Amino acid sequence: MKNLILVSLVAIGLFSCSSKQTSENSGNNTSGDTLAASTDIPVFELDSLLKVADQLVDKTVKAVGHVTHTCKHSGKRCFIVGESENASLRIEAKGNIGGFNRELVGSKIRATGTIKERRLSQEYIDQMEKEVHAKKEDGSAESCQAELNNINEMRQWMKDNNKDYYSIYYMDGQEYEILE
Repeated sequence: MKNLILVSLVAIGLFSCSSKQTSENSGNNTSGDTLAASTDIPVFELDSLLKVADQLVDKTVKAVGHVTHTCKHSGKRCFIVGESENASLRIEAKGNIGGFNRELVGSKIRATGTIKERRLSQEYIDQMEKEVHAKKEDGSAESCQAELNNINEMRQWMKDNNKDYYSIYYMDGQEYEILE
């Protein structure tokens, strides 16, 4: 009986130490592999988040990235990139965020919010292409070629993923903190 009580106390002691250690370490964890212990909101580096964004729609997460742009006039949006800088996430100012100031550009932030998805249908993309071709006749060929390249990338993604739409993910931000 004494051995059983002793083993139970040791097990409880080990568990509480490992829980405390997880809690202390989770504040700096941005890999997306574990949950933040105090809030149970998963934390993702942006590159990791975008790989699983389709599974996170309408879920609250924390996204970590570098601010590349804030909307100049309203401050109601900012864009962050991950380490690869190949893709970005738009964050809408909602909740406790009154706006994003221009001084954030270049900063690393951790934003908390709900992941949302906007789907562009094949018909919508076809219409975009028609509009680009109409603009091309007006003489802005260089910017039109960039838009056509984006449209072709969307179509390739749809083909590669066997989808009849192209997904654009963004975040309805509730709050953020500057990390560096």
